[in-house]
Amino acid sequence: QVQLVESGGGLVQAGGSLRLSCAGVPGLMFSYLNMAWFRQAPGKEREFVAVIRWHSGSTYYADSVKGRFTISGDHARSTVYLEMNSLKPEDTSVYYCAADRNVLGFPVRVQEYDYWGQGTQVTVSS
Repeated sequence: QVQLVESGGGLVQAGGSLRLSCAGVPGLMFSYLNMAWFRQAPGKEREFVAVIRWHSGSTYYADSVKGRFTISGDHARSTVYLEMNSLKPEDTSVYYCAADRNVLGFPVRVQEYDYWGQGTQVTVSS
């Protein structure tokens, strides 16, 4: 059963902005503790970008995106967003949405997440 669907990726010039969306299944979102964004560039491991505690709204970011990216959640739409500003060529990756049901802190490792979306490509040209 597909639980998370990402959208909003595309091609943008360096310095530009994009907003990614991750739509969840409304009846299942209440069971999630954390929602996060990861990214994976060709030939590299999947890396943590940002996480939001679904019920409190608290957030945590990777140092590489802090001050440029913002993660937020809309409970009415069962959707998590990633607002990306001041994009750099090194932000080029496939971006994945993930959900966790168990970790009480801010999980930042791939193996801590229970559900994943299919990914959306973000390409930043120089």
